[in-house]
Amino acid sequence: MPAHASSRHRTAAALRLGRLVVMGTVAVLILIAGVWASWGTAQHVMLSKGRERGTMAVADCGEDRCTGAYRPVTRGSTARERVVLDSGVAVEEGRTYAVAVKPGSDEVVRTGAAGLLYAWVPLGGALLLASVVVAGGLRRSRAGWALGGAGLALVTAAFLAL
Repeated sequence: MPAHASSRHRTAAALRLGRLVVMGTVAVLILIAGVWASWGTAQHVMLSKGRERGTMAVADCGEDRCTGAYRPVTRGSTARERVVLDSGVAVEEGRTYAVAVKPGSDEVVRTGAAGLLYAWVPLGGALLLASVVVAGGLRRSRAGWALGGAGLALVTAAFLAL
């Protein structure tokens, strides 16, 4: 075999390895970012020990926030006349929702199945995005379909729950 053919083969192998490393890193970073973005809300929904939990009666909704009165259901929690909830959580004025208070603030997050699924929506989006990178960049179509299916299932479940 001529020397230039062997060199070409090594170059192609190095480029393939480089593509795998770069695309694998991008996919992992996308998934880490999705977990990171979700965890900010999900921790308050999932880790209930020591958290203030109660109900919020939605009184007024604006562009991006809803406000209302908070009534505690856990021991040690105090009633508040005004708490704030992200209006992207699909709430309606006049209805009451189960919530958890973010420590040290007047912000609350929805609890229950709807709140949990909504908290993990950023991860669902990251799964959808990573599926494209895995299927296209890593040329792992089955893994890409699996990631995409999981992301789609998560986002759809959150949409239906809310």
